[in-house]
Formats: sequence, C-alpha cells, structure tokens
Amino acid sequence: MPAELLAIPFGIAVGILLGLLGGGGSILAVPVLVYVLGQEVRAATTESLIIVGVTAAIAAGAHHRAGHVRWRPAFVFSSAAAIGAFAGTALNRLVDPEALLASFALLLLLAAAGVVRRRGETPGFRCQGGCLVKRALPVGFTTGALTGFYGVGGGFLIVPTLAVLLGVGFAEAIGTSLAVIALTSAAALVAHLASGSIDWPVTASFTAAAVIGALVGTRASDRVPTRQLQFGFAALLVGVAAFLLAKNANGIL
Repeated sequence: MPAELLAIPFGIAVGILLGLLGGGGSILAVPVLVYVLGQEVRAATTESLIIVGVTAAIAAGAHHRAGHVRWRPAFVFSSAAAIGAFAGTALNRLVDPEALLASFALLLLLAAAGVVRRRGETPGFRCQGGCLVKRALPVGFTTGALTGFYGVGGGFLIVPTLAVLLGVGFAEAIGTSLAVIALTSAAALVAHLASGSIDWPVTASFTAAAVIGALVGTRASDRVPTRQLQFGFAALLVGVAAFLLAKNANGIL
C-alpha cells in the first residue's frame, strides 16, 4: 500500500487523541512516520511539526468557539516555548538518530506516567500576573525544547501544568494546550526547515487525516469517558516505548 494511503488511518488516530486530550496523540507521529511510513528520523521530526502544528491549530479553533481557550496563558507559555524550540532544534542536529529514538522511548514512558496521573477536576484558584509568568515560563521553555528536539507537541506536559499550576479548568486546559502546541510547533518548524527533506505527499495525507480526527475528537471530548481513554492511551505509549527501546538499544549504551 502506498505510504500516502497508509498514513490516513494513523493520522485519524493521532488527530482523535489530540482533540480528546489536548495533546498526547502527536507523540505517536514520529514513531509512525519512521517505522510504518519509512521516513528518515530527522525528516520525520520536521514532518511531525507540520502535522501537529496544523492539526492543533484547527482543533484549537474549534475549542475557542466552544469557549475553551484562555489566550493569555497560551501566549505566556508559548513565548518561553518558542525560545526552547530553537534550543531543542539545535540539539537535535547534534544527536545520533539511534540515540534520539532511544531517548524518545524514555519520553514516552514519562508521558504515560503523566497521562495516568492526570485528573479532570477543576482547580479552585486562578494563577494570574506574576504567578502566571513565574510558573508558565520554565515549563514553557522545557516544552518548547522537547518540541524542537523530538518534533512532538508536548501536550502531556502542558495540560497538567495549566490545570495544576496555573488553575485552568480541565476543559480550558485542553483547548489552551492545543493553542500552545500550534504556536510552539510553528516556531520549531521555522528552525527545522533548513535541515532534512520533507515527503510532502505523506505529510499532506497524514495532516489531512489528523485534522479530520481532531475535529471528531474535539466534538467527542465532552462525551467520552476520559479516564478510561487515558489509561488505554498510557498502555499504548508504554508498548511503543518498549518497541523503540528494543529497536534502538545501542542508542542508550
């Protein structure tokens, strides 16, 4: 089957998870691009940024219309993330592809732990002003660095940070996370474009399918039992991490 067609079901799955959880699904894009669609590792990180950025932007628009995006935290978070994205991209060019994938497996395990620990309660406070800047900037920089280095959205860090540290309600945290992912992916993509070629047919097919999936996920976000989905998704992340570690064991030795 041509890679352009094979990308469609995987794109839909990534998009649905992105729309439902405000992140997480995008972390599967790089392994799929490399091991299923045959993309070179560095090209896959760039292609993932296009897929994730476009999909997150459209999903964020849908959440904005539902009143689920808080733009002030999004812009504060993204300003630090943009700087981190350029730092992560510079580091990406220095790391061996096998080591990159091995460390990516460890990131998947971290993401799985974060997804399982996530709760849907609405916090009883709002972090504003100096509190917003103090708490958002360091996590924003870290998220941006991960985006630039791995080509992932970082939603597994953004949503808990928005909800737990910044006092953003869970539904708003999902929508705001998507806005942050879109803005950060755009910054990282600018830094990535000079390195590696892009398979545009595969990227376009994956992106279009992911957008459709994200719109479906966004509509279903209020009706799907999120806790069960989180546990299932965490199990999937652990499985993918085990696969990557087995394939790239030399990268951590």
